[in-house]
Amino acid sequence: MSVPVSLLDLAQVGPGETVREALHHSLELARFADSTVPDRTVADRNDAGAGGFRRLWYAEHHNMAAIASAAPAVLIARMAAATSRIRLGAGGVMLPNHSPLAIAEQFGTLAELFGDRIDLGLGRAPGGDRATFAALRRSPADADQFPRDVVELQGYLRGIPQTFETAQDPAAGVVATPGAGTDVPLYILGSSLFGAQLAAYLGLPYAFASHFAPAALEQAISLYRKEFRPAQTPDGGTTEPYVIAAAAVIADADAELAARQLHEAKRQRAKFLFARDRTLSDDQADALLAGPAGRQVDEMLRYAAVGTPEHVRDELNRFAEHAQADELMLGSLAPNRAVWFGTVEKLAQLAA
Repeated sequence: MSVPVSLLDLAQVGPGETVREALHHSLELARFADSTVPDRTVADRNDAGAGGFRRLWYAEHHNMAAIASAAPAVLIARMAAATSRIRLGAGGVMLPNHSPLAIAEQFGTLAELFGDRIDLGLGRAPGGDRATFAALRRSPADADQFPRDVVELQGYLRGIPQTFETAQDPAAGVVATPGAGTDVPLYILGSSLFGAQLAAYLGLPYAFASHFAPAALEQAISLYRKEFRPAQTPDGGTTEPYVIAAAAVIADADAELAARQLHEAKRQRAKFLFARDRTLSDDQADALLAGPAGRQVDEMLRYAAVGTPEHVRDELNRFAEHAQADELMLGSLAPNRAVWFGTVEKLAQLAA
């Protein structure tokens, strides 16, 4: 591969699976991903020549029966305990759902337990619908505070006391314990120009969600690189632009099987997006895919690389160049578990 490769795991609950079974598959994936990482990559997350997977991320989603990654910090803790080399992180935590202090304490705890293996990607979306916002006791307006919350969170992780006018003693600062001094690496996630601008302004790495929302990819990455402002690092250096671009993948020696798995994945997506509180049959989903809904699903998966390992490698290299990516974040799209895990095994061979 022309750039380093990482994995995104949504802890998907496959057809006929329980949540417990799905999480067990995620644990198997983490152990396998860890086995691909040479020891020398532990200390330097940006060692470009190391081979193997660079990192494994989990994304916060709520109120979705087919996704079991509602609590990324808990997943990371379990996977970190079962691994020793690969970087683990959130891709991402939806910060409007939480207080910055709580996230600093969670990821500070992870950093104290597992050292320099923890990443923290931050998103502005709720990771669910309006009903989920209400259940979380949050409001859509909380997303408007995202830039301020990112800066506050960064302060906690760097050990800078945060002061609030509403406190009894405005001179007394709030310190995250654990968290202060861990300086867990932050990444801004996004699928629009907003995240690109914020990441550039703060001098942070930027991860674009092109695996499901590709429309603004070229414009966002161009804006990020153009407006990037280097920030001071804890060791006295400065940051440089760093782009992670996401894509979905199905790789199998049988190209026809991979194509059938892509169609099944599209069926599942159509059922999720357009069922409107009813259960759709495969035939009904296929009828939707034959119309405007299908074109919407196709657009979401514009950057899916599907086919033989050789074809997938070529597609991903072209995508990395197109996205001006420094790293690819790849998610196995196959609904079938054997093909799902086989895809990850083939990606490991490509990343070696």
